[in-house]
Parts: sequence; structure tokens; C-alpha cells
Amino acid sequence: MAALPPSLDQLRERLAEGVPAGGSDEDGVRRQWWAALAALQDDFLLPLGEQQGVWLAAPLPALYEPALLQQLQGWVWAPAELGDLLQASAPLLPSGVPAPDAAAGGFQRLPLLEADGTDPLLLLITPRLQVAMALTGVAEQRRLVVRFDPATLSEALSLLDERLQRTAPAQGQRLRQAIQALGPLQSDDQLALRFWPRLAERLAAMAPSLTLQPLVHRGNGADNGGAPGPSSELALLEALTHEVRTPLATIRTLIRSLLRRGDLPALVRQRLQQIDGECSEQIDRFGLIFLAAELQRQPASDGTQPLARTDLARLLQQLEPAWQQQLERRSLALQLSLSPDLPPVLSDPARLETVLGGLVDRFSRGLPAGAVVALSLRPAGARLKLRFSASGSLLAEAPAAAGSERVGPVLSWNPGTGSLQLSRQATQRLFHSLGGRLAERAGNDLTVFFPVASS
Repeated sequence: MAALPPSLDQLRERLAEGVPAGGSDEDGVRRQWWAALAALQDDFLLPLGEQQGVWLAAPLPALYEPALLQQLQGWVWAPAELGDLLQASAPLLPSGVPAPDAAAGGFQRLPLLEADGTDPLLLLITPRLQVAMALTGVAEQRRLVVRFDPATLSEALSLLDERLQRTAPAQGQRLRQAIQALGPLQSDDQLALRFWPRLAERLAAMAPSLTLQPLVHRGNGADNGGAPGPSSELALLEALTHEVRTPLATIRTLIRSLLRRGDLPALVRQRLQQIDGECSEQIDRFGLIFLAAELQRQPASDGTQPLARTDLARLLQQLEPAWQQQLERRSLALQLSLSPDLPPVLSDPARLETVLGGLVDRFSRGLPAGAVVALSLRPAGARLKLRFSASGSLLAEAPAAAGSERVGPVLSWNPGTGSLQLSRQATQRLFHSLGGRLAERAGNDLTVFFPVASS
């Protein structure tokens, strides 16, 4: 019986050798991954100018800068569920960018095997920069691994070459030819020293958000090899999330690079800041939709996260400026009222801020211009009551909005406003997973109750 080809999980294990154990949760490590990709592309690859190179990734294309996708030749191991979406020689480029020939750029799609795992992986080789990146680790011990040392990269490339020679010989030969065409490689000993500070700066500047989740998820029995893959509907949702988030992240990065210039006219700066806010808002919306879908996909579990003491009043004060800007773009106003000396509640602060942001978006979508969104936090026995209400003279004049129509178990569609948003049931499930209980009344009024943390 022939030996199995090397798996991508084996490659991740090799990359992680000698790297300290991680301590991140899934959201945190995904944020690190996206920050690392942005730093790699914007701060290190693009400044090198036009160049040749190869990249190999799983389970989705990791690179998203159009210039890099056209210059570099790639291979992507992707799940079979996405066969119709990730066609060979059809890179995930923003609309209007022509698909390059696979020999000069773009990527070739390869099948992802069951033993490969589904954590993100990227290996990139150019004459002046070589790097491997991956996410590894079990739940609550996740870590981002980034390797620049030639010995590790050489072993990683040998594993992938062996994989291709045994599963796709023609592609393996193409990879060898592409690497030989690069000529001598220059290894920068100071690259790691420059990369990690740039990554830290990116993380510090990132707005809190739910980032892209894994394309295929391990179930409760995944470690024992018994978990089935996700439904094709969930795989499609995840792929669409990636398709939307990738160009938005590129646009936001370009906008923020322009905002660093000191010679912008005031009106131009204002418009760029509006575009930046809209991009961030939509990135968060799609992350929230995916989280709701995940909770729906696993109804057998209670869906609750580990809860901790959370200063909800302070969290609301921190989020108030961003919410004000978000509502001002729709000609709405925000009023926040907090009772003094409120106790902490039990929740998950990392996810709570994103879910609350989604609730502000959902609550304000159908309000007419000029309305005021009022948020109040008050004691209510053994709970704190966070109430959303709307006021304004234009509310009485506004026509009644058409009823929402369900679009599957997670989304609803409002024909009157053209708004696609989380359904009431999905929103209630999200808050339940964070220790809260959502009560929604007819009209412009809803309340979320959070249990007070014991002293």
C-alpha cells in the first residue's frame, strides 16, 4: 500500500516547531492573520515593485492585492464544496480586473484532502523575500506562526513539492520550473525584526471587528477524525464573505494610506473618512452574519462563550464615538445615558462590542433622517437593562416600514428599505451566547438584559 502524500497539517506542524505555544482565541488569531497579510503585502511586497515569484496557500487565496496576483504564480488547495466558485485560472480579483494566464500569474486550484486541516496557510517565495505563515493550535491556544529562516522554508517547500509530485505531477513540474526561473534568492536577516513591529502597529490600528472565520470547521469530534464538513450553504456563505471582505479590506488600506498625507483638502479628507467608515461597517456586518450562521449550524451545543466580568458602561462609552460617526452618515443622532456606579455584567467583551455594533446597525436601518437613537443603561434587579429607542418628529411622519421576509434561518430582508440584516431569531441567539437576553417590542424599542456579575 502506497504511503499517503504529505498533508498540509504536517507542514503547519513543521512551521510551528520551536515556536512557543499560543494563547489566543479564534477571533484574536484571525485578526492577527489579516494584520499579517496586510503588513506583508503593503509594507514589504508592494514596495519591492514588479517582480516574479510563487505562492502556495490553503484553504482560500491568501493574497488579495491585484498587482501581486497578476505578478506572482500561485497554487491554492481549496475544499471540494467550492469547486464551482474557485475555478482554475480564475483568481479572486475585484470586479473589472482581468484574470491573468496561470503561467504569468493568478493561481491554480488543487483539491484539499481530509487530512489537510483547514487553518490558513501561505508560503511565498520571491527573489528578495521568502516567508511562510500559518495558524495553528487547539481552541484557546491558537497562534500565528511566521517563519523567515531559509532552513525551515526549504523544508516547507520540499514538503509541498513532494505533495504535488505525488498528487498533481504536472503542477509539481510547473512549481519547480517557476522556482528555478527566480534565480538566486536573497535572504534578509533583518526581515523578522522589521516585520513584527509593523504587524503590531497594524493590530493596534485595527478597529474591533469579527474577521474571516475558517472555511471548513472542526466539529466536536474533529480531533478524532469524525467530524463531517459543513453544508454547501455554509461553505457558500463563507466564500461570499471572503469575496466581499477582500476588496473592502484593499479599499480601506488604500484609503488609510491616503489619509496619512498632510496635503489633502478638507473636503477630500472628509469623503475618504466616510468611505473608510463604510468599509469598516460592511466588513463587520459580514463577520457578524457569519458568526450567526455558525451558531445556527451547531444547534446541539448551547453556543455560549466563556463569560467574564465586563464593564458594560465603560464599553458603551468607548464605542460611542464610532457609533456617532456611523449614524451621522445616515443623518441620525445618538444619545447615550448611563446610570452612575453601575456594576459589571457577565459577558464576552471581545465579541460583545461587535454584536452591539451590529444591533445599532440593525436598529437604525429603517429610521428616517433626523431621528435620534437613544441608548440607556439602567439597573433592573439582578440585571442591567440596555434599552434602544428612537425619537424625533420625523418618526411620526415616516410611513410604516414593510414587514421583513425571512431569507433562511439567519437573514431577513426588508423590501421597504432594501436592507439585508440578521433575523430577530439570529440576533436573539447571538445575545444568548454572550449571556444576554434580547426583548424586542413592536415599534422603535428593544431591550437587552445582562446578568450582573457577582462581587
